[in-house]
Amino acid sequence: MSEHRRKPPPPQGGGRAAARRAAQQPTPGRRAAPSTHSAPPGSGRGEPPYGSRPGARRGAPPGGAGGPGGRRRTPEQGLGGRGRRDGGRSGAKRLIDYPRAGKSGFRRWIPSWKLTAGLIVSFAGLIVGSVGVALAVVQVPSAQKAAVVQKNVYYWADGKQMVVAGGGSLNRQIVPISQIPLAMQSAVISAENASFEQDMGVDPMGIARAVVKMAQGGETQSGSTITQQFVKNTYLSQEQTLKRKITELLISVKVGATQDKKDILAGYLNTAYYGRGAYGIQAAARAYFDKDCADLTPSESAFLSATLNGPNLYDPYGGQGPAATPEKNLKRASDRWKWTLDREVQVGRMQAADRDKWVAAGFPKVQKPKPATNRAGQIGYLTDLADNYIVAHSKLSKAELDKGGYQIYTTFDRDKVDALSKSVEEVRKANIKPKVRDVDQFVQFGGASVEPKTGKIVAIYGGENALEHFTNNADYTGVQVGSTFKPFVLAAAMTHGKRNPALGPKQSDSQRTVVSPESVYNGNNKVTLRTYNGTVWHDQDGKEWHQPNDGDEDKGLVSLRTAMQFSVNTPYIQLGMDVGTDLVQEAALKAGLDKDQLASLTPTFSLGTSAPSAIRLAGAYATFAASGKQVDPYSVTKVEKDGKPAFEHEEKSAQAFDSNVANNVTDVLRTVVESGTGTKAKLGDRPVAGKTGTTDGNRSAWFAGYTPQLSTAIGMYRVDPNAKQQEFLSMRGVGGQPTIHGASFPAEIWADYMTDALKGKPVLQFDAPQPIGQKVFGDGASPSPSVVPSTPPSAPPSASPSPSKSPSASPSPSGSCAPFDFKCKFGGSGGSNGSGNGGKDGGASGGPGGTGGAGDPSESPSPGGNRRPPGGGGGGLFGGPGG
Repeated sequence: MSEHRRKPPPPQGGGRAAARRAAQQPTPGRRAAPSTHSAPPGSGRGEPPYGSRPGARRGAPPGGAGGPGGRRRTPEQGLGGRGRRDGGRSGAKRLIDYPRAGKSGFRRWIPSWKLTAGLIVSFAGLIVGSVGVALAVVQVPSAQKAAVVQKNVYYWADGKQMVVAGGGSLNRQIVPISQIPLAMQSAVISAENASFEQDMGVDPMGIARAVVKMAQGGETQSGSTITQQFVKNTYLSQEQTLKRKITELLISVKVGATQDKKDILAGYLNTAYYGRGAYGIQAAARAYFDKDCADLTPSESAFLSATLNGPNLYDPYGGQGPAATPEKNLKRASDRWKWTLDREVQVGRMQAADRDKWVAAGFPKVQKPKPATNRAGQIGYLTDLADNYIVAHSKLSKAELDKGGYQIYTTFDRDKVDALSKSVEEVRKANIKPKVRDVDQFVQFGGASVEPKTGKIVAIYGGENALEHFTNNADYTGVQVGSTFKPFVLAAAMTHGKRNPALGPKQSDSQRTVVSPESVYNGNNKVTLRTYNGTVWHDQDGKEWHQPNDGDEDKGLVSLRTAMQFSVNTPYIQLGMDVGTDLVQEAALKAGLDKDQLASLTPTFSLGTSAPSAIRLAGAYATFAASGKQVDPYSVTKVEKDGKPAFEHEEKSAQAFDSNVANNVTDVLRTVVESGTGTKAKLGDRPVAGKTGTTDGNRSAWFAGYTPQLSTAIGMYRVDPNAKQQEFLSMRGVGGQPTIHGASFPAEIWADYMTDALKGKPVLQFDAPQPIGQKVFGDGASPSPSVVPSTPPSAPPSASPSPSKSPSASPSPSGSCAPFDFKCKFGGSGGSNGSGNGGKDGGASGGPGGTGGAGDPSESPSPGGNRRPPGGGGGGLFGGPGG
């Protein structure tokens, strides 16, 4: 070694090991990472084998992590960063770490709690911001403009104005909160919105509860606060749309934040609908208690708060539809009244001792309804019918209609309405003399006239005067129709046929024998009723049934045509058993009757224990007149407001029966008018088909008939509206006649009206029937043609037949029912069953049906008796809840 070469300084304290450690320390200026290769043994130097720094950098492993300046690291030092694809190179930090770095597989796609929390906060902020903007943009409408009350204008079928009614005649009087007793305020707040004085105008928890309740299939709830209801009544339309609901919520929040709670409560109580045409608490106090609202007691206030739940169902004197009878309404109102008093105690708005005092005093006494004066004559029945049809078939509510401003175009023909009213009143004036005969008191008539091919209701007779008689007799009244029901039995027999006795009860049409009108049945009195297979029928008590005929007369073996002609009961009750009462019901429904107005399916169902309205009966007979095409009757063609359509009728029709079945029914019913019980309904050379009907105990009488252009049904019955125990009364002796039957006053009214209604119209012929079915023989009927007479042994009854003999006892006791009970049944047959809403078609009046009764003239009883009268509500074709 050259002596001139400079040796390195000796190591400081540590020998060779210390020297090696020192060699590995970075130099003071630039930090250098150690090489991935060791120096040659014995070299004494730690230089890399690459010769230079660039070379060292180039020689570093790809993706490695080490190099001069700390830009790379060796694998021994570990990868840098979060597992980035760039090998850990530092870069700009992402604002939203998603998909998540440093995670692999599905974990990369699971948001972190920070990201989740951020999203929630952002979404909440967006909602709050949107609501804030919406609240800033939405304006509270002018209450004065929205509350302007107009009148509705009703038009006849020819476009001429019928009457201006509704809206402007509302009984409304605004009163300040100081005149509304605290008892009324407390009752409404307790029952409707206990948090009213603290909430912000909407109740999120209430809305959530309503949604959960509906999702669980429970009772539908609105979740609305008093503020929301005030906003809806005062500022908005009643349409059920999402836009309207959102607008309601926004305005409610704004109103709740800007208006005094007492003003909101006063506004709600002054605009709410309480029923009986009363808008506002002052009008309601007068309508129900004939006093100013300031004088309302806590008990009366609790009742009035109940009517806000739906006045049609809480007026103790009944509403519209079978579900709104006086009895049912009184029960509902009483329960709600008691609940409201309890609720006031529960929320601290009444002392328990005061509650007990009012409960002990009993349910408050409510006065009878007082109708408005613009309903005189038939107008009230017509406008009610139209209103209820609109409510049942459109999105318009009764409350919205009552606010007015609508143009309502009806199907009513003024001349025909006047003609029908004139025909009834002439018969009434000439024969019904309550001052001379006590039995002539409480006599009621009802009628309806329908166009067969269109379903238009051209005329009705609802009663003497809508101002004095509040039940629309053209609509559902609970009056049974007796033998006018028999055509549906014949239609079922010619459609499906008589069952095969050798097979089971459920048989296809191919296993049956289609029945001809010339088929023969035993028409004797009290023939033993048998099932389709010939075994004796027994009721639930194990008793046989022997159906009486009119006057207990034996008619011998008669054809179904002859049995219809002279209204013989025994063939048709047995025919119903042979076909099946379920198929008889099906035929009645297809023809257009409402299931809610049909009796239960016992054997006497075939003899007319059901109680359809005059409108429905006329419409069902119109199906036969139109060769089997069924069209639902209707009373309103269109509704407009401010020149824009609000409702338009859409015709719905169906082929209910084969045209030949319908034409054969018509042909048989022509025999009734030409030479049977309905001869009083003849219209000269104009062809007429029709049927008489009278029920058990001579409690109701009907004539329903039609020409090709018009179908009309006329009913007659007696009921004392003031009696505590309501029931249909016997009409024996009415008008000085021994008995009243369909062939008497109803047929006389029918013929007089139809003569006027069809004056000047062409004489049209019915479609000719073609042969149908086979000549079958019922139980006890001889198959020998020589034994079968073409007419019954006895001569046709005269116009005023002699009184029928005393009927035999019914198989089960008949009795009285609670007033206005739709479900009341006597014996085993049932009347109008009263179930369902009964008012899906919209209508004005109604009540319960009794049971039993069939045949004509003055047919003897079936199992049970027709006892029940109409109630005060509505139902039938044009009556229902809320409409």
